[in-house]
Amino acid sequence: MKIHFLGTGTSQGIPVIGIDHPVCFSSNPKDKRLRVSVWIECEGSSIVIDCGPDFRQQMLSSGCQRVDGILFTHEHADHTAGLDDIRPFYFKQGNIDVFGHERVLNNLFDRFQYIFDDENKYPGAPSVNSHIIFKNQSFKIGNLNIIPIEVWHGNWQVFGFRLNNFAYLTDVKTIEKDQLSLLRGIEILVINVLRETPHPTHLNLEEAMMIIEQLKPKKTYFTHISHHFGFHDDIQEKLPNGIFVAYDGLIINSLKS
Repeated sequence: MKIHFLGTGTSQGIPVIGIDHPVCFSSNPKDKRLRVSVWIECEGSSIVIDCGPDFRQQMLSSGCQRVDGILFTHEHADHTAGLDDIRPFYFKQGNIDVFGHERVLNNLFDRFQYIFDDENKYPGAPSVNSHIIFKNQSFKIGNLNIIPIEVWHGNWQVFGFRLNNFAYLTDVKTIEKDQLSLLRGIEILVINVLRETPHPTHLNLEEAMMIIEQLKPKKTYFTHISHHFGFHDDIQEKLPNGIFVAYDGLIINSLKS
């Protein structure tokens, strides 16, 4: 399994428009963060988790040539606003499979009706095959088995995903014990850490470390990072062995598959 970090920033990205903060003026490319997303190559399948407003740029930068499925964590704009940019994949492949909670797919239908509504099709628009996913029900893309993990973004339901020994959790504030149990035995964890100070809807560093301590993955990568967290190199220097700050363009290989 190969994991490409397409974006590791928050809904505003880094640098943030109009913000006079030192991290926003960093010359280190690891401090430049697009909206959060990953591309996963595994068992012959090419899967993207979330397609935010930077999707086109991320696809061009990563060299991704095919998308077999898009997994949506939730409907917020920083995770969905790039949906129209699947058009080149649609022209090459045909309908793109998209997976999400029923609430999320309904929201996307309302916002991108010209994509989802085959009866009133706009010429040149992409088309999708919508797949509702459910808590505690795994599903497949090709030969790859995927387990949705329900987490809470404040009071907002969000899905994370487990793929073999790898798990991806973003926009998490809390996770219930039964869902945490589905993550036992993972070797690589990607999890959001917004900053060190508490936030009402996202994990801070201390809260994320508590989850890491319970799961004990071999490697953990932080994503969905705010400029308030600080400079990439300064954060990394303080972290224990086996815990890393992800950055845009980082590629990792899982220990299996």
